[in-house]
Amino acid sequence: MKPIIAPSILSADFGNLARDIEMINRSEAEWVHIDIMDGVFVPNISFGFPVLKYVAKLSRKPLDVHLMIVSPEKFIPEVKALGAHTMNVHYEACPHLHRVIQQIREAGMQPAVTINPATPVDVLKDIIRDVYMVLLMSVNPGFGGQKFIEHSLEKVRELKALIERTGSQALIEVDGGVNLETGARLVEAGADALVAGNAIFADPEPEKMIRMLHGL
Repeated sequence: MKPIIAPSILSADFGNLARDIEMINRSEAEWVHIDIMDGVFVPNISFGFPVLKYVAKLSRKPLDVHLMIVSPEKFIPEVKALGAHTMNVHYEACPHLHRVIQQIREAGMQPAVTINPATPVDVLKDIIRDVYMVLLMSVNPGFGGQKFIEHSLEKVRELKALIERTGSQALIEVDGGVNLETGARLVEAGADALVAGNAIFADPEPEKMIRMLHGL
């Protein structure tokens, strides 16, 4: 099965955001990946809900919203108001993760949980049956354009084994340093969805790059 491709608009040209979103609309990408950063949980700030409302208005693809923030549960109503398909929260930011997952599902969105590169897959064993998707960060979150962490491949395999062992239906998404070379290895290891930023938006033919990633 072909991987789901989710272009990350963190790498888009913000001076031509409408153009870049329209490119995604035309492309074979399944989702639009949106990173929300607060400068506290991660050492960077991205964009707030006024910009996201604009993105949601223009996008014809489902929104995959990734909150790299403290207390993400406070923003469930705002993410729901965007019409988001998936709301992704960090394991490390949610001391009451099971409750947050329930709240996201009750709001009508697909709940997903993200883990950082240094967080082991085993921490998900008690929640894996309750989530739609797990996002593995293959770089340290906060900035685009970072080098892919090789150990991420082993984590994909470990997560795949945990999903199969528990009977979970969770998808595996990977974000960070994804390009044609790393993407091929991630898909081989068991990844279902690939988030790509620079690989797409820095390419002179971004639609073609999305098509090539989709064909991995």
